[in-house]
Amino acid sequence: MGLTIGSEEHKRLLCGFFMESFKKFEPEDLPWPDLDETVRRRLADLPIWEEAVTTEAETALKVQALGRAEKDPLLAEAISLQGYEEDRHARMLRMLTERYGIEVRRKPDLTPPADPHWAFLRVGYGECFDSFFGFGLFALAKDSGYFPPPLVDLFEPVLQEEARHILFIANWVAYCQAQLPSFRRPSYLFRRGLALWLQSVSRVKTAVHLQGAQAARPDQENFTMGAAQSFGDFSVREFLGVCLAEQDRRLAPYDRRLLRPRVVPRLARAALSLAGGRPRPVRAAAGTAL
Repeated sequence: MGLTIGSEEHKRLLCGFFMESFKKFEPEDLPWPDLDETVRRRLADLPIWEEAVTTEAETALKVQALGRAEKDPLLAEAISLQGYEEDRHARMLRMLTERYGIEVRRKPDLTPPADPHWAFLRVGYGECFDSFFGFGLFALAKDSGYFPPPLVDLFEPVLQEEARHILFIANWVAYCQAQLPSFRRPSYLFRRGLALWLQSVSRVKTAVHLQGAQAARPDQENFTMGAAQSFGDFSVREFLGVCLAEQDRRLAPYDRRLLRPRVVPRLARAALSLAGGRPRPVRAAAGTAL
């Protein structure tokens, strides 16, 4: 018998998978490697750290806010755990920038969102975009040796946590929509579409900002080109194929009755189709969402 989306069983499966797959560790206890100056400079030259540190801190605050506001005890426990993980990601990034001498301007103190549900919805769609491309870049960096293996290994659990997060959000939005009376579902679907659109626009703005930051530093190595040369000779088409395969691989360990994120992979496959490319074959999930 199949899983009914929005049922009590769906909620228990969603929260159970998330809490059972939690890994306990603290950033302060990790074996942070010493880097030689060449590698340290390569790391510090990436124009991403201010954006990354701020984004993770904001994400943690928004997820924690919904954890406190959620009335269902089981959902509140799972969402609060995700909030803890997001805060742990932020602490890891702060430790990395401090340890390796990467300057990051501090932003003003953040304030909790007025609407935690809406904030979590937007955060979830943002993570679907970021994780999809992050999986591909991480795989290429790992395979190429662009960064030393001890540093790559340090962040492997973080990438797997992001896979858990996007699987949670895919099922959370479907569960919330199914819980609504029929007359309210169209408006919720509109909110989902709006959140997706706003997050996609936000990612485009971030890309433009980072490109501008790189252009303002002509003495620095261009990260995109430098990384491409270090990773090997690959095309955008091949990169999207890696992203698709990596997302499928990272989600594979979890119960296949849970819905999988689909919007970003669909966009990637559409881009591949327009370019005449074929991504690496991946097995379709039993269900999809987002």
